[in-house]
Amino acid sequence: MGFLTSLQDSLQVDSAVSYLIAILIPALDAIFPVLPSETAIIALGVATAGSADPRIAVLVACAAAGAFLGDNLSYLIGRRFGPAAERRFFANPKGRAARAWAERSLERFGVQLLIVCRFIPAGRTAVTLTCGLTRYPRRRFVAGTAAAAVIWALYAFFIGRLGGQAFEDSPWAGFLIASGSTIVISVLIEGARRILGRRARRPSRGDAGQVQTDDSGEYQADRDQLHDRHRFVEQDHAHGRRADGADPGPGRIGGPHLKLPQGGRQQAEADQC
Repeated sequence: MGFLTSLQDSLQVDSAVSYLIAILIPALDAIFPVLPSETAIIALGVATAGSADPRIAVLVACAAAGAFLGDNLSYLIGRRFGPAAERRFFANPKGRAARAWAERSLERFGVQLLIVCRFIPAGRTAVTLTCGLTRYPRRRFVAGTAAAAVIWALYAFFIGRLGGQAFEDSPWAGFLIASGSTIVISVLIEGARRILGRRARRPSRGDAGQVQTDDSGEYQADRDQLHDRHRFVEQDHAHGRRADGADPGPGRIGGPHLKLPQGGRQQAEADQC
C-alpha cells in the first residue's frame, strides 16, 4: 500500500512527472501501441479526483497536445518513410487488412474517422499511418486530429476523475472501474464497426441477381463475337488454300488475303471495267 500511495502522490498536479506522462505516453502510443496512453490519463484523473487546482486544465491540455503530436508523428512517418513504414506495420495479413479497412473508411467518413479511431483498439495507428501513406490532405488531418485529441483527453481524464470521486477511500478501485468502463466502451465501438462493415459489404439479393444477369449477358455477347471472328478467319483461310493451292500460313492471315466483303466487291467491279 505504501508503494501505491507514493505513486498516487507522484501523479498530482504539482508534480512534473504528471505533465511528462500526460505528453510523452500519448505521443509515443501512436507509434508503439503497447504503451497504455488511455490508462495513463485515467490514472492522472483518478489521482487528482479530490483536487480543484486550476492546473488540472493544464494537465488535460498536455494530454491533448501529446495525443495530437503522436498522431501527426505517425502521419509524418507514413508520408516520409512509406515503404519502410508499410513493411513495419502492414506486412502480415492482419496488417494489410487493417490498412485496407482504413483506406475504405477514410474514403467514406473522412475527418469523422480520425475522431472515432481513437476509441478503436489499434485503430489510431492504422488510420494515421495510412493517412500518411496515401498523402491524405494535411489540413484535414490536422483539424481532425486536433478535435480527436481534445475529445479523447477530456474523455479519459474525466472518466478517471469520476472513478476517483466514486471511490474516494479506495482510489485504485476507482481506477479499475474507470479502466474497465473504457474497455467496455471500446468493445462496443469495435463491435458496431464490424457490424456496419459487414452490412456495407453485403450486397442485397436484387443487386446480386442483377450483377449475375449482367455478367452472364456480357459473357454470352463476348462469346458470340469471338465465334463470329473465328468463323470469318476460317472461311478466309480456306479460300486462300483453294486459290493458291497451298496453305497461306498464319503469317499471311490479316494481309492481302484477308479482305472485308465490301473491299472484295469493289475489286470485282474494278476487274470488270
